[in-house]
Amino acid sequence: MIFFEKIRMIAVKLRQRVARFFWRPSTRPVPEVAPALGSEPQGDAGHSAISGNAGIGAVQGLRSILLKKGSEAIGSGKCPYCGSKEFVKRGTRQKKKERVQLYICRSCRRTFTQFPAKGKSYSLPVIIDAISYYNLGFSFEQVSQVLKKKQGVDIQPSSVFDWYEQYKGMCSYSRMRPFAAKEFSPYNVIEITTLAHRQLYRFCFHRAKAKLIINETFRHFHLSPIVDFLKMVTGECPHQYFQEGLRASEAPLFFSKKEMIVRSKENYATKMAEFVLPASPDNKKRHETLQKFMISNDSVTVATEVPVYLTREDLAHMQTKLGFEIYIKEKKHPASGSAAEALAKEAVDPALGSEPQGDAEKQGTAPQSAGNAGSGAMHLAAEAELPKLITGHVDFIQIRNGSIHLLDYKPNAAKEKPIEQLTLYALALSRLTGLRLFEFKCAWFDEKNYFEFYPLHVVYKKKKGNRKKIYTKEGVYDINERMDKVERMKTIEV
Repeated sequence: MIFFEKIRMIAVKLRQRVARFFWRPSTRPVPEVAPALGSEPQGDAGHSAISGNAGIGAVQGLRSILLKKGSEAIGSGKCPYCGSKEFVKRGTRQKKKERVQLYICRSCRRTFTQFPAKGKSYSLPVIIDAISYYNLGFSFEQVSQVLKKKQGVDIQPSSVFDWYEQYKGMCSYSRMRPFAAKEFSPYNVIEITTLAHRQLYRFCFHRAKAKLIINETFRHFHLSPIVDFLKMVTGECPHQYFQEGLRASEAPLFFSKKEMIVRSKENYATKMAEFVLPASPDNKKRHETLQKFMISNDSVTVATEVPVYLTREDLAHMQTKLGFEIYIKEKKHPASGSAAEALAKEAVDPALGSEPQGDAEKQGTAPQSAGNAGSGAMHLAAEAELPKLITGHVDFIQIRNGSIHLLDYKPNAAKEKPIEQLTLYALALSRLTGLRLFEFKCAWFDEKNYFEFYPLHVVYKKKKGNRKKIYTKEGVYDINERMDKVERMKTIEV
Protein backbone atom coordinates (compact mmCIF):
# COMPACT_ATOMS: atom_id res chain seq x y z
CA MET A 1 0.00 0.00 0.00
CA ILE A 2 2.80 2.41 0.91
CA PHE A 3 4.63 1.48 -2.32
CA PHE A 4 1.63 2.40 -4.49
CA GLU A 5 1.17 5.66 -2.60
CA LYS A 6 4.76 6.66 -3.36
CA ILE A 7 4.26 5.78 -7.03
CA ARG A 8 1.16 7.96 -7.15
CA MET A 9 2.99 10.94 -5.58
CA ILE A 10 5.83 10.59 -8.10
CA ALA A 11 3.30 10.62 -10.94
CA VAL A 12 1.65 13.74 -9.52
CA LYS A 13 4.98 15.60 -9.38
CA LEU A 14 5.80 14.58 -12.95
CA ARG A 15 2.46 15.89 -14.17
CA GLN A 16 3.12 19.17 -12.34
CA ARG A 17 6.49 19.63 -14.03
CA VAL A 18 5.09 18.79 -17.46
CA ALA A 19 2.23 21.23 -16.96
CA ARG A 20 4.61 23.95 -15.78
CA PHE A 21 7.10 23.81 -18.62
CA PHE A 22 5.33 22.37 -21.67
CA TRP A 23 1.86 23.89 -21.94
CA ARG A 24 0.93 25.48 -25.25
CA PRO A 25 0.30 29.26 -25.30
CA SER A 26 -3.32 30.19 -24.69
CA THR A 27 -5.31 31.79 -27.49
CA ARG A 28 -6.78 34.16 -24.91
CA PRO A 29 -4.27 36.84 -23.77
CA VAL A 30 -3.38 36.93 -20.10
CA PRO A 31 -5.00 39.92 -18.35
CA GLU A 32 -2.70 42.87 -17.89
CA VAL A 33 -1.06 42.90 -14.48
CA ALA A 34 -2.27 45.74 -12.27
CA PRO A 35 0.37 48.00 -10.72
CA ALA A 36 -0.68 47.21 -7.14
CA LEU A 37 1.92 45.55 -4.95
CA GLY A 38 2.08 43.28 -1.98
CA SER A 39 -0.43 40.68 -3.19
CA GLU A 40 1.56 37.78 -1.76
CA PRO A 41 2.10 37.82 2.03
CA GLN A 42 5.61 37.23 3.27
CA GLY A 43 6.60 34.63 5.85
CA ASP A 44 5.08 31.23 6.54
CA ALA A 45 1.57 32.33 5.60
CA GLY A 46 2.58 32.78 1.97
CA HIS A 47 4.78 29.73 1.47
CA SER A 48 2.46 27.59 -0.60
CA ALA A 49 3.14 27.47 -4.33
CA ILE A 50 0.42 27.20 -6.93
CA SER A 51 1.37 23.65 -7.82
CA GLY A 52 0.86 22.51 -4.24
CA ASN A 53 -2.92 22.28 -4.57
CA ALA A 54 -3.23 21.58 -8.29
CA GLY A 55 -1.36 18.30 -8.62
CA ILE A 56 -4.33 16.00 -9.12
CA GLY A 57 -6.13 16.64 -12.38
CA ALA A 58 -5.48 17.11 -16.06
CA VAL A 59 -2.81 19.37 -17.49
CA GLN A 60 -5.46 21.71 -18.81
CA GLY A 61 -6.94 22.19 -15.34
CA LEU A 62 -3.59 23.17 -13.84
CA ARG A 63 -2.94 25.48 -16.76
CA SER A 64 -6.19 27.41 -16.13
CA ILE A 65 -5.21 27.86 -12.47
CA LEU A 66 -1.79 29.19 -13.45
CA LEU A 67 -3.29 31.65 -15.92
CA LYS A 68 -5.68 32.89 -13.27
CA LYS A 69 -2.85 33.43 -10.80
CA GLY A 70 -0.87 35.23 -13.48
CA SER A 71 -3.29 38.14 -13.32
CA GLU A 72 -2.35 38.94 -9.72
CA ALA A 73 -0.35 42.13 -9.29
CA ILE A 74 3.31 41.93 -8.27
CA GLY A 75 6.29 44.20 -8.35
CA SER A 76 6.23 46.70 -11.16
CA GLY A 77 3.89 44.49 -13.20
CA LYS A 78 6.48 43.26 -15.71
CA CYS A 79 9.42 40.91 -16.15
CA PRO A 80 12.70 42.60 -15.12
CA TYR A 81 14.56 40.89 -17.99
CA CYS A 82 12.38 41.38 -21.07
CA GLY A 83 9.64 43.72 -19.82
CA SER A 84 6.82 41.30 -20.64
CA LYS A 85 3.63 41.40 -18.59
CA GLU A 86 2.83 37.74 -19.14
CA PHE A 87 4.13 35.74 -16.19
CA VAL A 88 2.86 33.20 -13.65
CA LYS A 89 3.92 31.87 -10.27
CA ARG A 90 6.56 29.16 -10.14
CA GLY A 91 7.03 27.82 -6.63
CA THR A 92 9.06 29.41 -3.84
CA ARG A 93 12.69 29.80 -2.82
CA GLN A 94 13.95 29.33 0.73
CA LYS A 95 16.38 32.09 1.70
CA LYS A 96 18.40 32.27 4.88
CA LYS A 97 15.76 34.23 6.78
CA GLU A 98 12.59 33.90 4.71
CA ARG A 99 10.81 32.16 1.84
CA VAL A 100 10.07 34.22 -1.28
CA GLN A 101 7.66 33.68 -4.16
CA LEU A 102 9.15 32.96 -7.60
CA TYR A 103 7.64 33.90 -10.97
CA ILE A 104 8.40 32.64 -14.48
CA CYS A 105 8.08 34.82 -17.57
CA ARG A 106 6.16 33.21 -20.42
CA SER A 107 8.14 35.17 -23.01
CA CYS A 108 11.81 34.74 -22.02
CA ARG A 109 11.27 31.72 -19.70
CA ARG A 110 13.40 33.30 -16.95
CA THR A 111 12.60 33.20 -13.24
CA PHE A 112 12.46 36.27 -11.00
CA THR A 113 11.09 37.54 -7.66
CA GLN A 114 8.98 40.59 -6.90
CA PHE A 115 11.31 42.18 -4.35
CA PRO A 116 13.76 44.96 -5.29
CA ALA A 117 16.08 43.98 -2.40
CA LYS A 118 17.62 41.20 -4.44
CA GLY A 119 20.42 39.13 -2.95
CA LYS A 120 19.66 40.11 0.66
CA SER A 121 19.53 37.56 3.47
CA TYR A 122 16.94 39.58 5.36
CA SER A 123 13.47 40.46 4.14
CA LEU A 124 12.60 43.84 2.67
CA PRO A 125 10.40 44.87 5.66
CA VAL A 126 13.39 44.39 7.99
CA ILE A 127 15.61 46.50 5.73
CA ILE A 128 13.01 49.28 5.52
CA ASP A 129 12.50 49.29 9.29
CA ALA A 130 16.26 49.51 9.83
CA ILE A 131 16.56 52.53 7.52
CA SER A 132 13.54 54.22 9.10
CA TYR A 133 14.81 53.73 12.67
CA TYR A 134 18.16 55.24 11.72
CA ASN A 135 16.50 58.30 10.20
CA LEU A 136 14.51 58.78 13.39
CA GLY A 137 17.83 59.54 15.09
CA PHE A 138 19.04 56.19 16.41
CA SER A 139 22.65 55.12 15.84
CA PHE A 140 23.48 51.97 13.86
CA GLU A 141 24.14 50.09 17.11
CA GLN A 142 20.83 51.24 18.58
CA VAL A 143 18.99 50.19 15.40
CA SER A 144 20.41 46.68 15.78
CA GLN A 145 19.20 46.53 19.37
CA VAL A 146 15.72 47.80 18.47
CA LEU A 147 15.32 45.25 15.65
CA LYS A 148 16.44 42.41 17.92
CA LYS A 149 13.95 43.46 20.59
CA LYS A 150 10.96 44.10 18.31
CA GLN A 151 11.44 41.59 15.49
CA GLY A 152 13.76 39.01 17.01
CA VAL A 153 16.44 39.33 14.32
CA ASP A 154 20.12 39.63 15.17
CA ILE A 155 21.63 42.12 12.72
CA GLN A 156 25.12 43.59 12.85
CA PRO A 157 25.45 47.40 12.82
CA SER A 158 27.66 47.08 9.75
CA SER A 159 24.73 45.50 7.86
CA VAL A 160 22.47 48.39 8.81
CA PHE A 161 25.15 50.81 7.57
CA ASP A 162 25.43 48.95 4.25
CA TRP A 163 21.66 49.04 3.73
CA TYR A 164 21.52 52.74 4.49
CA GLU A 165 24.31 53.54 2.03
CA GLN A 166 22.75 51.39 -0.69
CA TYR A 167 19.26 52.92 -0.40
CA LYS A 168 20.34 56.42 0.52
CA GLY A 169 18.86 57.68 -2.74
CA MET A 170 15.41 56.86 -1.38
CA CYS A 171 16.07 58.79 1.84
CA SER A 172 16.32 62.49 1.06
CA TYR A 173 15.79 63.17 4.78
CA SER A 174 19.45 62.21 5.31
CA ARG A 175 20.54 65.82 4.68
CA MET A 176 18.18 67.05 7.42
CA ARG A 177 18.93 64.30 9.96
CA PRO A 178 22.02 65.91 11.62
CA PHE A 179 20.09 69.15 12.29
CA ALA A 180 16.99 67.33 13.55
CA ALA A 181 19.04 65.14 15.91
CA LYS A 182 20.30 68.27 17.71
CA GLU A 183 16.80 69.41 18.69
CA PHE A 184 14.68 66.25 18.92
CA SER A 185 15.24 62.81 20.37
CA PRO A 186 14.31 59.70 18.35
CA TYR A 187 11.36 59.13 20.68
CA ASN A 188 9.57 62.45 20.09
CA VAL A 189 10.66 63.50 16.60
CA ILE A 190 7.36 62.13 15.21
CA GLU A 191 4.08 62.76 17.01
CA ILE A 192 1.78 59.75 16.57
CA THR A 193 -1.92 59.67 17.53
CA THR A 194 -4.51 56.98 16.84
CA LEU A 195 -7.86 58.53 15.87
CA ALA A 196 -11.04 56.48 16.31
CA HIS A 197 -13.06 58.06 13.49
CA ARG A 198 -15.47 55.23 12.53
CA GLN A 199 -12.29 53.30 11.89
CA LEU A 200 -8.78 53.71 13.26
CA TYR A 201 -6.50 56.27 11.60
CA ARG A 202 -2.83 56.72 12.45
CA PHE A 203 -2.12 60.46 12.42
CA CYS A 204 1.62 61.22 12.23
CA PHE A 205 3.26 64.64 12.42
CA HIS A 206 7.02 65.00 11.86
CA ARG A 207 7.90 67.85 14.20
CA ALA A 208 11.55 68.22 13.18
CA LYS A 209 10.88 68.12 9.46
CA ALA A 210 8.11 70.74 9.67
CA LYS A 211 10.29 73.13 11.68
CA LEU A 212 13.28 72.75 9.38
CA ILE A 213 11.25 73.17 6.19
CA ILE A 214 9.53 76.36 7.37
CA ASN A 215 12.84 77.90 8.50
CA GLU A 216 14.91 76.59 5.59
CA THR A 217 13.90 79.08 2.91
CA PHE A 218 11.91 82.29 2.65
CA ARG A 219 9.47 80.60 0.23
CA HIS A 220 7.96 78.66 3.13
CA PHE A 221 7.67 81.37 5.80
CA HIS A 222 4.10 82.23 4.88
CA LEU A 223 3.05 78.56 5.16
CA SER A 224 3.61 78.40 8.93
CA PRO A 225 -0.19 78.28 9.64
CA ILE A 226 -0.30 74.70 8.31
CA VAL A 227 2.34 73.70 10.88
CA ASP A 228 0.39 75.45 13.65
CA PHE A 229 -2.72 73.53 12.60
CA LEU A 230 -0.89 70.18 12.60
CA LYS A 231 0.42 70.85 16.10
CA MET A 232 -3.15 71.27 17.39
CA VAL A 233 -4.67 68.17 15.75
CA THR A 234 -3.93 65.82 18.64
CA GLY A 235 -5.33 68.07 21.35
CA GLU A 236 -8.13 69.98 19.62
CA CYS A 237 -9.54 67.73 16.90
CA PRO A 238 -13.40 67.68 17.14
CA HIS A 239 -13.72 63.89 17.08
CA GLN A 240 -17.52 63.99 17.23
CA TYR A 241 -17.62 65.53 13.75
CA PHE A 242 -16.04 62.43 12.24
CA GLN A 243 -18.80 60.21 13.66
CA GLU A 244 -21.56 62.23 11.97
CA GLY A 245 -20.37 63.91 8.79
CA LEU A 246 -20.27 62.60 5.25
CA ARG A 247 -16.94 61.38 3.97
CA ALA A 248 -15.36 63.58 1.31
CA SER A 249 -15.20 60.64 -1.11
CA GLU A 250 -18.98 60.16 -0.75
CA ALA A 251 -20.15 63.79 -0.71
CA PRO A 252 -22.77 64.60 -3.39
CA LEU A 253 -20.92 67.73 -4.53
CA PHE A 254 -19.34 68.26 -7.92
CA PHE A 255 -17.08 70.82 -9.54
CA SER A 256 -16.78 71.99 -13.10
CA LYS A 257 -13.77 70.57 -14.94
CA LYS A 258 -13.76 73.30 -17.57
CA GLU A 259 -10.70 75.52 -18.06
CA MET A 260 -8.36 73.30 -16.05
CA ILE A 261 -5.68 70.70 -16.69
CA VAL A 262 -4.41 67.65 -14.86
CA ARG A 263 -0.65 67.31 -15.26
CA SER A 264 1.05 63.94 -15.53
CA LYS A 265 4.46 64.45 -13.91
CA GLU A 266 7.47 62.56 -12.69
CA ASN A 267 7.70 62.58 -8.91
CA TYR A 268 9.77 60.81 -6.30
CA ALA A 269 6.59 59.52 -4.65
CA THR A 270 6.17 56.97 -7.45
CA LYS A 271 9.72 55.65 -6.97
CA MET A 272 9.17 55.35 -3.23
CA ALA A 273 5.92 53.47 -3.78
CA GLU A 274 7.58 51.06 -6.19
CA PHE A 275 10.36 50.38 -3.67
CA VAL A 276 8.29 50.17 -0.48
CA LEU A 277 5.00 48.51 -1.40
CA PRO A 278 6.42 45.00 -1.98
CA ALA A 279 7.08 45.02 1.77
CA SER A 280 3.37 45.36 2.51
CA PRO A 281 2.00 42.10 3.98
CA ASP A 282 -1.30 42.52 2.09
CA ASN A 283 -3.18 45.05 -0.02
CA LYS A 284 -5.02 46.49 2.98
CA LYS A 285 -1.70 47.57 4.52
CA ARG A 286 -0.36 49.41 1.47
CA HIS A 287 -1.35 52.89 2.69
CA GLU A 288 0.11 52.33 6.13
CA THR A 289 3.37 50.84 4.80
CA LEU A 290 3.92 53.73 2.39
CA GLN A 291 2.98 56.36 4.97
CA LYS A 292 5.43 54.99 7.54
CA PHE A 293 8.29 55.09 5.05
CA MET A 294 7.58 58.55 3.63
CA ILE A 295 7.03 60.26 6.99
CA SER A 296 10.38 58.87 8.24
CA ASN A 297 12.63 59.03 5.18
CA ASP A 298 11.69 61.70 2.66
CA SER A 299 12.40 65.41 3.17
CA VAL A 300 8.99 66.96 2.38
CA THR A 301 6.22 64.83 3.96
CA VAL A 302 5.31 66.50 7.26
CA ALA A 303 2.08 64.63 8.16
CA THR A 304 -0.07 61.64 7.24
CA GLU A 305 -3.75 60.79 7.80
CA VAL A 306 -4.61 64.38 8.68
CA PRO A 307 -8.27 64.86 9.74
CA VAL A 308 -10.12 67.73 8.03
CA TYR A 309 -13.74 68.88 7.92
CA LEU A 310 -16.02 71.40 6.20
CA THR A 311 -19.34 72.74 7.48
CA ARG A 312 -22.28 74.05 5.49
CA GLU A 313 -21.45 77.58 6.62
CA ASP A 314 -17.91 77.21 5.25
CA LEU A 315 -19.20 76.11 1.85
CA ALA A 316 -21.79 78.90 1.76
CA HIS A 317 -19.10 81.47 2.56
CA MET A 318 -16.95 80.19 -0.29
CA GLN A 319 -19.87 80.47 -2.68
CA THR A 320 -21.13 83.91 -1.71
CA LYS A 321 -17.93 85.71 -0.68
CA LEU A 322 -15.22 84.03 -2.75
CA GLY A 323 -17.23 83.20 -5.86
CA PHE A 324 -16.43 79.46 -5.86
CA GLU A 325 -18.70 77.29 -8.00
CA ILE A 326 -20.09 74.25 -6.18
CA TYR A 327 -22.55 72.03 -8.02
CA ILE A 328 -24.92 69.24 -7.11
CA LYS A 329 -26.56 66.72 -9.41
CA GLU A 330 -30.30 66.86 -9.91
CA LYS A 331 -32.26 63.84 -8.80
CA LYS A 332 -34.47 62.08 -11.33
CA HIS A 333 -38.12 61.71 -10.30
CA PRO A 334 -40.93 59.83 -12.02
CA ALA A 335 -43.38 62.67 -11.33
CA SER A 336 -44.14 65.16 -14.07
CA GLY A 337 -42.43 68.50 -14.24
CA SER A 338 -38.84 69.58 -14.39
CA ALA A 339 -36.14 68.22 -12.12
CA ALA A 340 -35.89 71.57 -10.39
CA GLU A 341 -39.60 71.53 -9.58
CA ALA A 342 -39.33 67.99 -8.23
CA LEU A 343 -36.40 68.99 -6.06
CA ALA A 344 -38.37 71.92 -4.70
CA LYS A 345 -41.14 69.55 -3.56
CA GLU A 346 -38.80 67.04 -1.96
CA ALA A 347 -37.08 67.64 1.35
CA VAL A 348 -33.34 67.35 1.37
CA ASP A 349 -31.87 64.13 2.76
CA PRO A 350 -31.10 64.39 6.54
CA ALA A 351 -27.39 63.78 5.90
CA LEU A 352 -27.33 66.71 3.49
CA GLY A 353 -29.60 69.12 5.31
CA SER A 354 -33.01 69.31 6.92
CA GLU A 355 -34.61 72.24 5.10
CA PRO A 356 -36.61 71.65 1.91
CA GLN A 357 -35.39 73.25 -1.25
CA GLY A 358 -38.55 75.31 -1.45
CA ASP A 359 -37.25 77.50 1.38
CA ALA A 360 -34.19 78.28 -0.70
CA GLU A 361 -36.40 79.50 -3.52
CA LYS A 362 -38.33 81.80 -1.16
CA GLN A 363 -35.03 83.35 -0.11
CA GLY A 364 -34.04 83.99 -3.71
CA THR A 365 -31.28 81.37 -3.79
CA ALA A 366 -32.90 78.89 -6.15
CA PRO A 367 -30.42 76.68 -8.02
CA GLN A 368 -29.25 77.70 -11.45
CA SER A 369 -29.04 75.07 -14.13
CA ALA A 370 -25.61 74.25 -15.50
CA GLY A 371 -26.67 72.16 -18.45
CA ASN A 372 -26.15 68.51 -19.15
CA ALA A 373 -23.09 67.09 -17.42
CA GLY A 374 -22.72 63.42 -18.21
CA SER A 375 -25.10 61.08 -16.40
CA GLY A 376 -27.33 63.88 -15.03
CA ALA A 377 -27.82 67.63 -15.12
CA MET A 378 -26.00 69.68 -12.50
CA HIS A 379 -26.91 73.00 -11.00
CA LEU A 380 -25.24 75.42 -8.61
CA ALA A 381 -26.03 74.20 -5.12
CA ALA A 382 -28.26 76.35 -2.93
CA GLU A 383 -27.28 76.74 0.70
CA ALA A 384 -30.08 74.41 1.81
CA GLU A 385 -28.74 71.68 -0.48
CA LEU A 386 -25.20 71.80 0.86
CA PRO A 387 -24.19 68.99 3.25
CA LYS A 388 -24.20 69.95 6.90
CA LEU A 389 -20.77 68.42 7.46
CA ILE A 390 -18.06 66.83 5.31
CA THR A 391 -15.08 65.04 6.83
CA GLY A 392 -12.01 63.27 5.53
CA HIS A 393 -8.41 62.26 6.16
CA VAL A 394 -5.58 63.45 3.91
CA ASP A 395 -3.12 60.64 3.13
CA PHE A 396 -0.02 62.86 2.83
CA ILE A 397 0.73 66.55 3.39
CA GLN A 398 3.97 67.82 1.88
CA ILE A 399 5.59 71.26 1.95
CA ARG A 400 7.86 71.92 -1.02
CA ASN A 401 8.59 74.53 -3.67
CA GLY A 402 6.61 77.20 -1.86
CA SER A 403 3.31 75.26 -1.84
CA ILE A 404 1.39 72.74 0.25
CA HIS A 405 0.85 69.48 -1.60
CA LEU A 406 -2.02 67.15 -0.70
CA LEU A 407 -1.32 63.62 -1.93
CA ASP A 408 -3.59 60.59 -2.11
CA TYR A 409 -2.34 57.10 -2.94
CA LYS A 410 -4.59 55.28 -5.43
CA PRO A 411 -3.64 51.71 -6.49
CA ASN A 412 -4.77 52.34 -10.11
CA ALA A 413 -4.01 56.02 -10.47
CA ALA A 414 -4.36 56.10 -14.26
CA LYS A 415 -7.99 54.97 -13.96
CA GLU A 416 -8.88 57.13 -10.95
CA LYS A 417 -9.92 60.80 -10.98
CA PRO A 418 -10.54 61.83 -7.35
CA ILE A 419 -10.74 65.53 -8.23
CA GLU A 420 -13.79 66.25 -6.05
CA GLN A 421 -12.33 64.45 -3.04
CA LEU A 422 -8.96 66.21 -3.19
CA THR A 423 -10.55 69.59 -3.89
CA LEU A 424 -12.71 69.23 -0.77
CA TYR A 425 -9.55 68.42 1.22
CA ALA A 426 -7.92 71.60 -0.08
CA LEU A 427 -11.01 73.70 0.69
CA ALA A 428 -11.14 72.27 4.22
CA LEU A 429 -7.47 72.95 4.94
CA SER A 430 -7.74 76.44 3.46
CA ARG A 431 -10.63 77.17 5.82
CA LEU A 432 -8.97 75.59 8.88
CA THR A 433 -5.59 77.27 8.40
CA GLY A 434 -6.62 80.63 6.94
CA LEU A 435 -4.32 80.13 3.95
CA ARG A 436 -5.47 81.00 0.45
CA LEU A 437 -6.51 78.14 -1.81
CA PHE A 438 -3.83 79.41 -4.16
CA GLU A 439 -1.21 77.94 -1.82
CA PHE A 440 -2.42 74.34 -2.30
CA LYS A 441 -1.80 71.71 -4.95
CA CYS A 442 -3.48 68.30 -5.12
CA ALA A 443 -2.21 65.05 -6.57
CA TRP A 444 -2.87 61.31 -6.63
CA PHE A 445 -0.32 58.66 -7.52
CA ASP A 446 0.71 55.02 -7.59
CA GLU A 447 3.91 53.17 -8.51
CA LYS A 448 3.82 54.35 -12.13
CA ASN A 449 1.87 57.60 -12.41
CA TYR A 450 1.60 60.94 -10.65
CA PHE A 451 -1.23 63.34 -11.55
CA GLU A 452 -1.40 66.90 -10.23
CA PHE A 453 -3.84 69.81 -10.47
CA TYR A 454 -4.62 73.17 -8.87
CA PRO A 455 -7.81 73.07 -6.78
CA LEU A 456 -8.28 76.82 -7.32
CA HIS A 457 -8.75 76.18 -11.05
CA VAL A 458 -11.51 73.70 -10.21
CA VAL A 459 -13.72 75.97 -8.11
CA TYR A 460 -12.94 79.41 -9.54
CA LYS A 461 -13.31 80.23 -13.23
CA LYS A 462 -12.01 83.41 -14.81
CA LYS A 463 -14.55 85.60 -16.56
CA LYS A 464 -12.37 85.95 -19.64
CA GLY A 465 -10.25 83.10 -20.85
CA ASN A 466 -9.50 82.11 -24.43
CA ARG A 467 -6.40 79.95 -24.04
CA LYS A 468 -6.65 76.51 -25.64
CA LYS A 469 -3.26 75.07 -24.64
CA ILE A 470 -0.98 75.19 -21.62
CA TYR A 471 2.81 74.85 -22.02
CA THR A 472 4.64 73.13 -19.15
CA LYS A 473 8.04 71.55 -18.54
CA GLU A 474 6.81 68.08 -19.40
CA GLY A 475 4.92 69.12 -22.54
CA VAL A 476 1.77 70.76 -23.87
CA TYR A 477 -1.74 70.18 -22.47
CA ASP A 478 -5.13 70.91 -23.99
CA ILE A 479 -7.36 72.91 -21.65
CA ASN A 480 -10.29 70.74 -20.68
CA GLU A 481 -13.58 71.84 -22.25
CA ARG A 482 -16.00 69.36 -20.66
CA MET A 483 -17.74 70.17 -17.44
CA ASP A 484 -18.31 66.64 -16.15
CA LYS A 485 -14.89 65.04 -16.60
CA VAL A 486 -11.25 65.54 -17.56
CA GLU A 487 -10.76 64.09 -21.02
CA ARG A 488 -6.96 63.96 -21.13
CA MET A 489 -4.27 63.73 -18.44
CA LYS A 490 -1.28 63.27 -20.75
CA THR A 491 0.66 65.74 -22.85
CA ILE A 492 -0.17 66.11 -26.53
CA GLU A 493 2.16 65.95 -29.51
CA VAL A 494 2.69 69.32 -31.14
